Amino acid sequence: MSDRELKPTIDALIEREGLPHNYAATVEQTILPLIEHIVSLRKVKGRTVVVGVHGAQGTGKSTLALFLTKLLCDHWHCQTASFSLDDIYLTRAERQVLAEKIHPLFKTRGVPGTHDVELGERIIDQLRHAGPGDQTPIPAFDKSHDDRVPESEWPVFEGPAEVILIEGWCLGALPEDDSALAAPLNTLEAEEDPSGTWRSYVNQCLRSTYQNFFGGLDSLIMLEAPSMSRVLEWRTLQEHKLAEKTDDAPNECHPDPAARNLRIMSDQEVIRFVMHYERVTRSCLKDLPGRADALIRVSADHSLGRPCFRTRT
Repeated sequence: MSDRELKPTIDALIEREGLPHNYAATVEQTILPLIEHIVSLRKVKGRTVVVGVHGAQGTGKSTLALFLTKLLCDHWHCQTASFSLDDIYLTRAERQVLAEKIHPLFKTRGVPGTHDVELGERIIDQLRHAGPGDQTPIPAFDKSHDDRVPESEWPVFEGPAEVILIEGWCLGALPEDDSALAAPLNTLEAEEDPSGTWRSYVNQCLRSTYQNFFGGLDSLIMLEAPSMSRVLEWRTLQEHKLAEKTDDAPNECHPDPAARNLRIMSDQEVIRFVMHYERVTRSCLKDLPGRADALIRVSADHSLGRPCFRTRT
């Protein structure tokens, strides 16, 4: 595929997403090799392949998945469906039930146990076995309302998918040894989960339903953040940028409906929020680089390195 053919699509995506113009270099050195990897995997398997994109908060996994999906569909004529683990969060009502039955911290979406994994498996199965005229609704989650979008409003994918891309911050995570759960990792765990009930249930979910789900991946791409402190910095920056956008106009007349309803977190609230993710994120940063099929290091300036591919044995 020539650069000349790809350039209009790449330029349009960069413009639409508000990315720096040098992201075109990222496409060439990072994304195109991943496309070659996925296309090759599809030919070897001779069937629909499921590819996961793992990355901590702020690593750019959603942007990466967007470019992969668009380029595969438009230029490699490879029908590609994509969704995020975020899209299959339990509804707010379901998380409220979980919070009442198991632990109050489950009211906050994010950790293993707050996703409808069975829904994700059903979507993959439908995409894989769809006929030429079949339509598969793809789940969507509205973070401004902290709830899943009504099914009648889900985007629809038509026909069978040759590639299914799934992106998520805990994709591919392994459970920890039970002994590692005894000591609190941060103040959230120490003050709000002193008995370890919450983190033990998260670990239990990772050990069971999530491993079955992750086991269906044909390839796992990891965007490796430099450190946990950098993840917190990036997540805080995201909130600052969101605050700037919503300050551009009064909330009641803001052009983005999501921005009108979205509550901006303070820096202290971001710190507490990220603590929900910290245990699993730290575990992934330690363990996943050696298991990922494609490892991409993310620099402090958010730039992506060249993928390092691992051959599965």
